[in-house]
Amino acid sequence: MVVATTHQSSGGGGGQDPTKLALTGIDLGQAVIAVFAVLVISEEYGTGLIRTTLAAMPRRRTVLGAKAATVAVLALAAGVIAVSGCLIAGRLLLPSSGLDPAHGYPLVSIAHGPTLRAAAGSAVYLTLVALLALGIATAIRDTAVSIGTVLAVLYLPPLLAQAVSDPLRHHIQQIAPMTAGLAIQATTNLRDQPIAPLAGLGVLAAWAAAALLLAGLLLRHRDP
Repeated sequence: MVVATTHQSSGGGGGQDPTKLALTGIDLGQAVIAVFAVLVISEEYGTGLIRTTLAAMPRRRTVLGAKAATVAVLALAAGVIAVSGCLIAGRLLLPSSGLDPAHGYPLVSIAHGPTLRAAAGSAVYLTLVALLALGIATAIRDTAVSIGTVLAVLYLPPLLAQAVSDPLRHHIQQIAPMTAGLAIQATTNLRDQPIAPLAGLGVLAAWAAAALLLAGLLLRHRDP
């Protein structure tokens, strides 16, 4: 994971959100989590081992549920480690860019309530991204197409939002899984965010649930 260490001076504290800057690495790290989740199921389709899996456990929803639970636990564990690394790096590196108490910015600290919420939410965000990727990969089956689709779902809407003006931009940011989900990282200027932090995480959870629901239906009614 990486951490943003530069900022535009705003002439004093309050212009930047140190916690959100420290967690910038999550934006890129989610791609790794997504690819991992895709491979959990798509590799079985690619090698034909899915037939063996379904022969051993004919209840296909149980198979998907077990894979979802495994992916969620591993993604959450990886997320906790990644988020911790980002916060430590942010605390050490951001002051050198002027984001320090001398300029009106508190040091990044998990003892700060909003920072704790942003950190925990970021770990949950990565977990939901993994479940979204698992659902998409189960529905599509092909590894390359699944990875491309997941990355497009995550990264294309923010680019599209930048190409249009309000109110359409605002609406896209509210329903796009990445921009809505990452609202959980905001700790300052919350009224300026397109969606509230917890509501944004709920949007991503809805995307993940819809993907898994579709995956479950297709897995039940299609041949392996």
